[in-house]
Amino acid sequence: MSEGSTGAPTRHPIDWQNPEFYDEQALDKETRRVFDVCHTCRRCFNLCDSFPRLFDLIDESETMELDSVKSEDFGHVVDACTLCDMCFTAVCPYVPPHEFGIDFPHLMLRHRAVQYRKGRIRSIDKALTETDRNGRLGGAFEGLANWANRTDNKLTRPVLEKIAHVHRDAALPRFHRQTLVKRARNAPPLNSEAPAHGRKAVIYATCFGNYNNPGIGTATQAILAKNGVETEVVYPRCCGMPQFEQGNLERVAEHARSVSAELVPWIDKGYDVVALVPSCALMFKSEWPLLLPEDEGVEKLAGATRDAAEYVVEIARNEGLAEGLKPLSGGVALHLACHARAQNMGPKAQELLKLIPEADVELVARCSGHGGSWGVKKENFEVALKVGRPVARKIAQSGKTFLASECPLAQEHIVQGMARRDDEDDQPPRQAEHPIQLFARAYGLHAGA
Repeated sequence: MSEGSTGAPTRHPIDWQNPEFYDEQALDKETRRVFDVCHTCRRCFNLCDSFPRLFDLIDESETMELDSVKSEDFGHVVDACTLCDMCFTAVCPYVPPHEFGIDFPHLMLRHRAVQYRKGRIRSIDKALTETDRNGRLGGAFEGLANWANRTDNKLTRPVLEKIAHVHRDAALPRFHRQTLVKRARNAPPLNSEAPAHGRKAVIYATCFGNYNNPGIGTATQAILAKNGVETEVVYPRCCGMPQFEQGNLERVAEHARSVSAELVPWIDKGYDVVALVPSCALMFKSEWPLLLPEDEGVEKLAGATRDAAEYVVEIARNEGLAEGLKPLSGGVALHLACHARAQNMGPKAQELLKLIPEADVELVARCSGHGGSWGVKKENFEVALKVGRPVARKIAQSGKTFLASECPLAQEHIVQGMARRDDEDDQPPRQAEHPIQLFARAYGLHAGA
């Protein structure tokens, strides 16, 4: 047996349709096997709160070994996992093809799948994952919803905290009545002189890009039009990442079949697929194929999907970009989103921003601690800020004008982390945007809001 894997990390299909997957005795046996390996290694001690919780459980037990830790205490470890995948992607030496075959995030996912099937997920938590319904309602009552969600609203936020268990100080996404799909009807003119003219791409709006930050999509559409790429904006429904985080795998599989059925005909017509948010690109490329390994539509979609930054970098390498990029004064502190790193494609957002003349980019490749809906919960918000503190400190000390992250939720979370610092010598970035929006700005294009 070799010490550490020498092969590229690989993942096995998620055996979620096997009844044994939900057998709690079998799950406990596998959990103890994996936790014992983690205990003897401890390289992940500073990634998130799951590992400190696990190691504290063991160190404070009677024998200071896993055998004296009660199985019912494992839930504290499971609850702290944000499924960021950084332990699997960046740190663990025992992932497949190593003989130990450790996949800590998917073990946590299995725990949540059991919890979901046993009815142990709060109804309000399920309601928070209904992003399409919530997006439509929030957009219909845009002014009221955004007023109620403001962190300085002392009337509504305590009520929201009590009812929905959302921390009163956690920044929440804004809603827009004019969704990306609506805005995309006024597509910018196509630059037929651009080197990449002839390419075609269907932009998957994502629930966040459609309802909460359409500016990411309008910026992407403008950049691609500038580079001669014909685009269509399509949004059948959410990718299912919020349900994935709760272990509702049957619902995720339903989303995968539905969305792939609508996007595959575009692929057959010669279109590439561009996802605006890394979490959704990761679902298309990796998680869906692991849930439905024999679904041809899901497999075809996985091969055709590009992250937004990845796609522009691909154009730059293969055809070359249209002229017109201008420097961004003041530099960029770039947070590399965990779900972008988990795609195993390299730091494409950094490569994108370095295409801008006189680029000044400082990369921060560490988890922000947000973890989707996890980080806004009352019981998690302070922990999420703690996990993201090194990122907030590094960016606050960078002295750059711009903060960029491909994860829009991480942006706001990092801004909140910087606001809690009391170092008067810091000069934190004055603006926080998606790298694609900064790239559009460098082109002199409307980056949207």
